[in-house]
Amino acid sequence: MAKKVAEYITTKSKETQRADEVIAFAVATYADDKKAEDIVIMNVEGISPVADYFVICTATSMPHLRAVRNEIKDRLWVEHKRHPIAVDEKAESLWFILHYGDVMVHIFHQDKRDFYALEELWGDAPRVPWTPVRAPGMLGAPVKKVAAKKAPAKKAAKKVVKKAASKKPAAKKGAPKKVS
Repeated sequence: MAKKVAEYITTKSKETQRADEVIAFAVATYADDKKAEDIVIMNVEGISPVADYFVICTATSMPHLRAVRNEIKDRLWVEHKRHPIAVDEKAESLWFILHYGDVMVHIFHQDKRDFYALEELWGDAPRVPWTPVRAPGMLGAPVKKVAAKKAPAKKAAKKVVKKAASKKPAAKKGAPKKVS
């Protein structure tokens, strides 16, 4: 088995390696968009026979776990036309795994992440530096502020009030005039 893995790694093209890294960065970005915490990308190529990259992140609750999972699955399909080839989504485990061939995604609840400590287990794997990339207009991206319209000056507002108060009430039409 190890020989087959070594063969696969040496015959793998640079384009394929780059595509796997792009998917790993996309997954990390999608997790970040859903406010996943402590996102780590690990290059396990040559160390793990199951994937070349692990993306590990933490969610704070069960609804948050589901939201992060759904965001990753939906956006990878829409933007990259990739479905996971294997999925482990047992809610009671508090650990979702999405396997995209050479990229494996681990979405943990904090307690489970501390317990399983994948970063320590795969401690030989280098971490890939990653920072979220935000397009203009995305949540968290710097947004150009539009100048607010200025309110009318106080003097102008006072004149309007005085004019309205100084007007005499209009006489009623059809009311008889008093003649003396």
